[in-house]
Amino acid sequence: MEIMHKTMNAIFDGKVFRPDKPIKIKPNTPVRITIETFDVKPKTLSFLDTAQSLKLGGPPDWSDQLEEYLYNK
Repeated sequence: MEIMHKTMNAIFDGKVFRPDKPIKIKPNTPVRITIETFDVKPKTLSFLDTAQSLKLGGPPDWSDQLEEYLYNK
């Protein structure tokens, strides 16, 4: 008996797993399935997360003196 190891992606439609590519296995062949879920969508960052990740620098009183810094008032 030949043992084959293959990793593939599939979608679970609520009843059955649907592989994303054809599988070269004869019908009714017994298999062992290990399920590992993963998020296919990249995590969407909030505006605040994005702003903080930029590590922008500025004076500590920036918010209090915004007009002075923007318009030299």
